[in-house]
Amino acid sequence: MPEAGSGTSRNRSVDRRPEEEAIERRVPGRAQASDLLARFRGTASPTVPPQPGPTAPQAEAPVPPAHPGPSAQRPATAAATPPPHLGAAAPEPAVAGSAGARGVAEVAAEIAARAARFLPGSPAAGTETDLFDAGLSSVDAVELVAVLAREIDVEVTLDDVFADARPRRIAQRWAAAAGLPTTVQAPTVQAPTVQAPTVQAPTAPATAAAPLAAAPAPSPHAPSADPSRVIEPVVVRGTPDEVNEDLEMILADLALADRLPFGRQADPVPPRRILLTGATGYLGSHLLLDLLRQGDAEVVCLVRAADDAAAERRLAEALASFDQPWTAEVRRRVTVLAADLRRPRLGLPDQVWEGLTWEIDSIVNVAAAVDFLRGYPSLRQTNVLGPLVLAELAMTGRAKPLHHVSSVAVFNEVGIEKMGEDDPVAHIDRLFAGYDKSKWAAEAVLRRAREHGLTATFLRPGAIGGHTQTGVYNPRDLSTGLIGAFSRYRAVPAFKFMNLAPVDWISKVAAAVVFDPRAWGQNYNLTGRAETLPELVKDMKLAGMNVRVANWRDWRDDLLRRHAAEPVPELDFLIRILRSPTAMKLFEALMFGPEAGSERTERFVMRHRLPMAERYGAQAQLKAFERMAKDGVARLPSREDPPYLSFRERTKGHVGPVGQDRDTKCRMALTLSIASMYQVVRHRKIDVRGEVTCERLHPRPLKVEAGEIWVRPDEGVPLRHGSDHPLLRYRLVLVDQDGGRWWLEGWKTARANRDFWKQTRTIDVTLGREGEPASLAGVVKVPGKSYVPDQIDGIRVDPRLSSQEQRLAKTAWLAWFFVQVGMGLAEPSLRVAAELMDLRRDAIDRDKDKLQRRIRKLMIKREQTR
Repeated sequence: MPEAGSGTSRNRSVDRRPEEEAIERRVPGRAQASDLLARFRGTASPTVPPQPGPTAPQAEAPVPPAHPGPSAQRPATAAATPPPHLGAAAPEPAVAGSAGARGVAEVAAEIAARAARFLPGSPAAGTETDLFDAGLSSVDAVELVAVLAREIDVEVTLDDVFADARPRRIAQRWAAAAGLPTTVQAPTVQAPTVQAPTVQAPTAPATAAAPLAAAPAPSPHAPSADPSRVIEPVVVRGTPDEVNEDLEMILADLALADRLPFGRQADPVPPRRILLTGATGYLGSHLLLDLLRQGDAEVVCLVRAADDAAAERRLAEALASFDQPWTAEVRRRVTVLAADLRRPRLGLPDQVWEGLTWEIDSIVNVAAAVDFLRGYPSLRQTNVLGPLVLAELAMTGRAKPLHHVSSVAVFNEVGIEKMGEDDPVAHIDRLFAGYDKSKWAAEAVLRRAREHGLTATFLRPGAIGGHTQTGVYNPRDLSTGLIGAFSRYRAVPAFKFMNLAPVDWISKVAAAVVFDPRAWGQNYNLTGRAETLPELVKDMKLAGMNVRVANWRDWRDDLLRRHAAEPVPELDFLIRILRSPTAMKLFEALMFGPEAGSERTERFVMRHRLPMAERYGAQAQLKAFERMAKDGVARLPSREDPPYLSFRERTKGHVGPVGQDRDTKCRMALTLSIASMYQVVRHRKIDVRGEVTCERLHPRPLKVEAGEIWVRPDEGVPLRHGSDHPLLRYRLVLVDQDGGRWWLEGWKTARANRDFWKQTRTIDVTLGREGEPASLAGVVKVPGKSYVPDQIDGIRVDPRLSSQEQRLAKTAWLAWFFVQVGMGLAEPSLRVAAELMDLRRDAIDRDKDKLQRRIRKLMIKREQTR
């Protein structure tokens, strides 16, 4: 912890790179947290607009000189000496814009004025306005920090801004670091007294829902009708005082749930019209399509935009970005409304709000502000107060179930032992990240709402992986960054479990819960089967990526050093999180937490015959990993890497001019290698190097400049105009010592009723000069006595692997290769039998389809038993 006067309340050695992602932009005129709180209090007075820039807001007006408050007085030494972080060697007279000559209230107003430059439409910002909520991006935050230091001598870190982006709190953090008073006292104003009315459910659609009325417990952080309070001093993030600050705010938010109307449980009827939030996000976009697929309900999507037309365009663009369709049928069943989860009544006109209270019969909330750097005050409006507004909607008019997408982050307490669906969540005072606190608080307020009659279901994913079929992934999910870092730097931290599941499985299960009334009102951990460290290491090594396991903190420090030396822009978001002191505790909870229990989810999946939860391992994430590699996030094994596995192949035979006698000896001494099992499983290609000796081409051996072998090319479909089924296809580029260039093509084929052993060793070859047709043709064979010593016993595996891992790699290669060759040898006989039994014209095509299905099933079964 830095001492007072050390310059900032954060580690100044932390180098935060400009963030590429935008953090929850909003259009001008969007309500502040005070507006939403006023809505829950039921105040009759209109919302007070944000205060203009340089003038201090009313709630933080400086104390009149005639009545100075003791906490508002600056020490005499502070008046004579500039703050140490300004670096002044001697006292200087205060100038206009100098923070050293002003109090916290004035500095906060100056910060608000400068922050307004970065907000959409340049709206005025008050000192209680959350700048991120108002539209400040993280890139803007970097520029704002520089502007504050340059223009008003206020030096704060990016961590200070992320912790609490209200100008007043930024000013207090600056003052605390500079050793200056941080309290601000405002004039006493009598707050109006509001009587809480008795709320009754309306009996007809025309009856308007009564607003929530009674005032919540006072919070020193939320705008209050009584500004006579003394704003609390600020302290360095993470100290007990600051933890208490968040706790007080959370308690005030929890009290809002007690102001919800009382109602009855929702009728257990499958929904016909569903309200969905967060449809433009990664999980929400997939859930929208699964809701349409699993039932015939219509879906109303709330999208943040200027109007309904802009909202529809934004939704269409989001679906396209995640490879989701926006077809005429989808548009027919989807209604898009411009709305804002952070505003009272979602920012909708009264008649639209009242219509929704009766027209919709289910609410699915996926929308959330996901940012592991922002503090609770900056996230609460979307992540906590937003679900409260939806709870109000669910309990007004027709009783409706609310399905809230939460997160297993509610368990992110270091040292927690169980994460079962009905186990107690973490202690709120032991959560460190603002995101974790906001998800915890959202569940807490909805649990209170259950006591008022709300039917609330909690759907808790863990990390959300890529789509197993399309490969679409979320570039801002922590799992994406971790997988990318593992593959690039070939090191993994020693973790216990990684609760990770693919987005398509999570989406299918969540949609099924929405349509099953028997499942409502329960908790579901949609985490799949957890990844373990041994399984991850095994997958990566079999893929040709030998990784080392390191202590968590050593892994982090090494990753930061290597990224600083060779930056990977696609991993910047992960690096920024790892640099955050708060994120250290977050990652410790993730690294050492238990496997999430999901017994209820497993029973539900079995009852509905949905795909069972499987580990999101190498096979499941294959397409997503390829897509990540294409985008630069991850790195696939390449031919430039040291060979993962290699062996020799020696052949000899005769060739001659095409169509003539084979009168010339031809020998090949080749080394076959693979960079990874991924290479052969996905592309069925083997790399080749070595020499070819043929005196008709050159008296000296020709070097293989480039070469590859395709295993079962075209999935064993017979060669044109023949009955030979290809097993292997050789393509080599040869260079002689005089610079001449040649090509060689060879085929190993299988034919019915021929000797299998002979077929696996015989290669039909053709050779020619580069750019010219074949001039030589012939046959070469692998001698029977050298086949086993070279291609089985002589397999060499990456020496960096342990002896056990080398045996595993060799076994995996032989199992895969012999399965492929075995299927290739069996195809001709199966095909001949089918043709003899059925002579209709389409028999061959139907037989080919059956054969391919049989082969695929055999491959899947073989891979599952490895």
